[in-house]
Amino acid sequence: MTRIAVIDNHGQFTHLERRTLRDLGVDVDIVDNTTPPADIDADGLVLSGGPDMDRIGNCPAYLDLDVPVFGVCLGMQILAAELDGEVGAGDYGGYADVDVEILDSEDPLIGSLAPETRVWASHADEVKRVPEGFARTATSDVCDVEAMSDPDRDRYGVQWHPEVAHTERGEEVFENFIDVCE
Repeated sequence: MTRIAVIDNHGQFTHLERRTLRDLGVDVDIVDNTTPPADIDADGLVLSGGPDMDRIGNCPAYLDLDVPVFGVCLGMQILAAELDGEVGAGDYGGYADVDVEILDSEDPLIGSLAPETRVWASHADEVKRVPEGFARTATSDVCDVEAMSDPDRDRYGVQWHPEVAHTERGEEVFENFIDVCE
């Protein structure tokens, strides 16, 4: 059975990420972000959302593990910041429904959502420049980088929250990540 660790970055929806994965038949645990990387036994990691970059614990070290990584909101920002992309303040803070255009219908994580989907997202902070090796895979009128992927390294991120009911087809994003992990 596929085992995925949801890394807890103190976000309000972390438990929903775990529940979605559990309901999809995955062996899943929520793991505190201060857990040493050597203590993590998983086929993939979800870096949860959270309030800010000051409380990301060992997340930078988890990026060195040889497993797929999926960053949600703050989790995507961690990927960008740690891999030499750029994160900055968004023009639209707070949560809102956003129409997202999928730019790559072949992307392993979100390509199946093409050409467009409606999501629940926060844009207080956002990725301004994707790291080298990543492609911008989704955009919106609110945020230029709504999603990014580096399939060669199995690193993926979305600005939105696929685990909440307000996001259309959010479960499908987690199904796609499970496929990457298997």
